[in-house]
Amino acid sequence: MHYRQNPRMRSAFALKPLLVVITALFTCQASAANESTAIELATVPVTGNPLGVNSDEMVVPVSILNGRELSLKRESTLGDTLNGIPGVSATSFGPNSSRPVIRGLDAERVRIMQNGIGILDASSLSFDHAVSLDPLVIEQVEVIRGPAALLYGGSAVGGVVNAIDHRIPTEKLEGATGRAEASAGGADSQNNLAGVIDIGNGKIAVHADAYTRKTSDLDIPGFAVSSRKNRADGTVRDNRGRLVNSNASGEGGALGASLTFDDGYAGISYSGFRNNYGTVAEPDVRADMQSDRWDFAGEARELGGMIERVKLKLAHTDYQHQELENGEVGTTFKNRGLEGSFEAGHASIGNLKGVAGFQFQNSNFEALGDEAFVPSVNTQSKALYLYEELPLSRLKLSLGGRVEHVTLDAGAFKDDTARKNSFNPASYALGGLYTINSNWSLATNLSHNERAPSYFELYANGAHLATGQYEIGNANFDKERSNGIDAQIRWKDGKNSVNFGAYYTRFSSFLGLLNTGDTDAGSGLPIAQFSSFAATFRGLEADGRFNIADYLDLTLRGDYVRATNLDNSDPMPRITPFRLGAGLHYQKNSFGARADILHAFGQNRTAANELATDGYTNLSAMVTYKLPTKLGLEVYAKANNLLDQEIREHASFLKDIAPQAGRSLLLGLRADF
Repeated sequence: MHYRQNPRMRSAFALKPLLVVITALFTCQASAANESTAIELATVPVTGNPLGVNSDEMVVPVSILNGRELSLKRESTLGDTLNGIPGVSATSFGPNSSRPVIRGLDAERVRIMQNGIGILDASSLSFDHAVSLDPLVIEQVEVIRGPAALLYGGSAVGGVVNAIDHRIPTEKLEGATGRAEASAGGADSQNNLAGVIDIGNGKIAVHADAYTRKTSDLDIPGFAVSSRKNRADGTVRDNRGRLVNSNASGEGGALGASLTFDDGYAGISYSGFRNNYGTVAEPDVRADMQSDRWDFAGEARELGGMIERVKLKLAHTDYQHQELENGEVGTTFKNRGLEGSFEAGHASIGNLKGVAGFQFQNSNFEALGDEAFVPSVNTQSKALYLYEELPLSRLKLSLGGRVEHVTLDAGAFKDDTARKNSFNPASYALGGLYTINSNWSLATNLSHNERAPSYFELYANGAHLATGQYEIGNANFDKERSNGIDAQIRWKDGKNSVNFGAYYTRFSSFLGLLNTGDTDAGSGLPIAQFSSFAATFRGLEADGRFNIADYLDLTLRGDYVRATNLDNSDPMPRITPFRLGAGLHYQKNSFGARADILHAFGQNRTAANELATDGYTNLSAMVTYKLPTKLGLEVYAKANNLLDQEIREHASFLKDIAPQAGRSLLLGLRADF
C-alpha cells in the first residue's frame, strides 16, 4: 500500500547516511573489539530507586528487561514488548499503537520515560496515537509497578516505564561496543534493521544508532469483527484473514556524545523518530508521526561535603502527529516543550541516605482540524521531591514525598471560552524491606497519591473517532486522589527465585470516562462524560524461575486485577482478565530453545455497554544458535500463536474489530561485540 510522505519528514531526517556510517563503524571496529576486553554498558536500574541499588534491594516491585532477553522479546510497540510481565498488559490499538497498562491503569496514570525524562507526545490523549519510541534501539526497559514510583511524576499512580538507550554515554569507554539486528517475517511480513555503536577513548564517548522498520497488513485468524459484536449490533464479519490498514513504515536514529570523567560525565544527544501507520479503526486513515528530541545530561559524583553528587537532565521535544485521510491532512496534533530535573544526593547522615530534586515541564499542545476534540493548551508543572532510605539491621525503611504546582491554560475552543486551571498535588509513600534470611525477604509500601487532571479530562469537547464516542471534559475537576498498599514476599536461592505480591488502591476521586446513555445529534456518536467517582483496584502478581535440570529452567507467572466503580458497584471497563503463564528455557553452549504458554481466562466482568471477551491460550516458541564467529553472531527463529487462536485483548478499545496476530514465524540475526 502506497501513501503520501510528508515533505517535512523527508527533509528533516535522513536515515540512510546514518545507517551507512554505523555499518562502516561496525566493520572498522569489529577486529579491534575482538582483541580487547569486552565492554559492558551499565544496566543498573535507575527508575525505581535514585540511589542506584540493584533490583533485589528495591522496596518497590520492579521488572527489568535488558540485553539478549530484551532483544529476543522485542515487538513493534513498547506495550506489546512488555505485555505478559506480571501486572502489565497493553492497550493494543492494532499492531502499531500500544501503550503499557499497569495494574489496570493506563493513559495519564502510567508515566513513560526515556532515560529518566518523560516522553512528550500525544499517546495518552488517544489510543490510536503511538508512543514516539521504537523498541528496536532500547537497551533496557524498567517497569516500576504501583504508586510508590511517585518521584518521577504525579501521574505515576499506576507505575513507571523507563526506556534506556544510552544515547548519552554515562561511563568511561575505551574501544568500541555495539550490536546490530535484522529480522524478517512474522504475521505482518515485517522487515527490521537496527544498529547501535558506542566508541570511546577514555575521555570522550560517542554513541550512534539507527533503525528502519516496514510491515504489511497483519495476518489474523478468522474475521476481524468478533462473533459477539456481530450478534450484539449486526456488524458484518468481513476481512477474513487480514487486518485492513494495519501496515506501517518507520525509521529513526540518534547521535550523542559525552565527556567522561572519573566521577561524572556531561553529554548531549539528538534523536529523530518517524512513523507512518494505518490506524485500523478507520480503513482510509493513516497517522504520520515525527518527533525530534534534544537531550542534555550531566552528573558529578564524589563531591565531598554535605552534597555528595548532583545530576541534571534536560529534554526538548518537537512532536507532530498528522492524521491523513485518503492522503490529505485532516487533523494535526502538535506538542512542543521542555522537561528537566535537577537532583542532589546528600552524604550519609548516620545510616540515612537520600536525594532531593526539582522537576519541571513546560509544554504547548495544539490540536488543529475538523476532528480536533480538545483545545490548544499550555501545561506547566514544577515539583520538589525527596527520597530517603534508612537501613536498620535487617529492616530497610524508605520514605518519598512530592509536592507540585500544575497550571493548565487552554485557549478558546468551540464555545469561544478560554480557561485556566491550577492544582497543587502532594504525594508521599512509606516503604519497608525486611530480610528474613539469605533466601527470604518481605517488602511493603503505603502511599498517598494526588494527580492533577490532564488537559483532555478538563477540556475535551468533540467527537473522538478512535474510541467511537463524543467526549466531554469537566473544567471544574479537583485533583484525583488515591491511597494504596502493596506487599511482596520474595525468595531467592542461586538461580531459583519466586516473587509474589498483592496490592489494593482506593481512589476517593477517580477521573474516568463514562457513557451517559445519550447521543450527540451532530455526529451520531454516544456521549461519554469525564466524571469523578470512587473506585478500587486490587490484584495479585506472581513470577518464579526454577532450574529443574542441567541447562533447563522453568518459569511461571500470573496476574489478576479486579477494579470497581464504588459509586454504582459496576466493574471498571477494559480490565485484563486473570492470566497464567509458564515456560521452559533450555540453553547449552551455542544452542538455545524455549517454549512459553500464556492462558488468559475469559473476561465476563464487564462495564455497562462493554462486551465480554473469550479466553485464549497463546503458545510461542523460539530456537537460537550462536555462530562460531568472533563477532558474536546469533541466529534465531521465533514462532508466535502456534495454536492460531483468536486472541482479543480485553484492555483494547478495538478488541471486537481488531484481533491479535495469527500463527507466524519470524527469522532474525543479531550481533554483539
